[in-house]
Amino acid sequence: MTPTVNATHDPALRSWVDSANAADCDFPIQNLPFAIFRRAGSAEPLRAGVAIGDQILDLAALHARSPFSGNAALALAACAEPALNDFMAMGAVAASTLRAELSRVLRAGAPQAALLRADLVAQSQAEVGLPAHIGDYTDFYASIHHATAAGRLMRPDSPLPANYKWMPIAYHGRASSIGVSPQGVRRPLGLSLAAGADAPRFGPSGRLDFELEVGIFIGEGNALGTAIAIERAEGHVFGLCLLNDWSARDLQRFEYQPLGPFLGKNFSTTISPWIVTLEALAPFRSTFVRDPQDPPLPAYLEVGNIASGAAIDMQLQVSLQTPRMHSAGEKPAALARSNFRHSYWSFAQMLAHHTVGGCNLQPGDLLGSGTQSGPAPEQAGSLLELTAGGARPIMLPNGETRTFLLDGDRVSLTAWCERAGFARIGFGEALGVVLPARAPP
Repeated sequence: MTPTVNATHDPALRSWVDSANAADCDFPIQNLPFAIFRRAGSAEPLRAGVAIGDQILDLAALHARSPFSGNAALALAACAEPALNDFMAMGAVAASTLRAELSRVLRAGAPQAALLRADLVAQSQAEVGLPAHIGDYTDFYASIHHATAAGRLMRPDSPLPANYKWMPIAYHGRASSIGVSPQGVRRPLGLSLAAGADAPRFGPSGRLDFELEVGIFIGEGNALGTAIAIERAEGHVFGLCLLNDWSARDLQRFEYQPLGPFLGKNFSTTISPWIVTLEALAPFRSTFVRDPQDPPLPAYLEVGNIASGAAIDMQLQVSLQTPRMHSAGEKPAALARSNFRHSYWSFAQMLAHHTVGGCNLQPGDLLGSGTQSGPAPEQAGSLLELTAGGARPIMLPNGETRTFLLDGDRVSLTAWCERAGFARIGFGEALGVVLPARAPP
């Protein structure tokens, strides 16, 4: 069931945390995303926190005060753990119950304000961990605009795979190399085949790229051998984050046939630390649109009466700051802006397809949406598309150019949702810095 707008979305709500009331704040009281954190440089245990303005409400400290009862108290207790898996497993109703109570105690005028100020930690004084133990990671290919543009570079005569409009395409990725922002990303080593060469070369990737994606964290799972029906799929999603699935295009091109990506992908994936719940995103749902000339969907992927809210109007942006820009104090340059609503497949369809054969998803599993490119050239979510495979270098504001990423480049993904009549909410940042390749073995 798609979450609906409720009292926690009221744009008139204000918080006693003053920074949460700024118009351009990513984390107003209408958001309340979850992360795992501790004070920077400390040996404190990791635990869950909720972002409010430029602060983090320490949920383990809040739990010690026993402020809630019933299901909210049980959900808060799960947030005292060093990962969100147990909380995620409790399902959407438990998450909604706790979020409502957090909204209540963080509102301006709440009698708990004086007491709870001691449970705030400035985000600038915190370090974050992975929000959950990620048992499995699946990367989809949900943007038809990216699939067509990337396919055109490799298969000009038939850019879009023949199966693309019939089912969501995906591959199983590497969960162990997923890291949390801010992250240093080591340039990978591998085999690549230069144009016209007779034999591949081993060495650092020369065509390192980013991918602007949305991450989807699973909440309540399903048993092995069962399937998640599409009308129930959203009840199994805990929330969304930003995801950069770094890609070594030269390694990937040489290795991807016949089994798909391997070394070109498995060296690193960076996610943002804050998970925005589906409930927080309820005001920003939009209609899922499918071209009537496209092939009819199989019944298990048919969105039916949930089509009006199956997409999310989520603006996405990727920015680049070169080492020279960073040294000079220059702001990152925006390279592209897209929107999650352009996705050809909804995340409910991704879950339904993922499990239709009996695959069991578990709390904390992560799905990547695939590169979220839009229909316009400036909405491309990768350098592969923005530079036409390296043929058209990008000119940056300071006169530098890029075809692919160089060592020291800082890549930042950001996202936000805004709609008239509702408070703007954001996702924070997924930041990765390219580090030089290690010495060959």
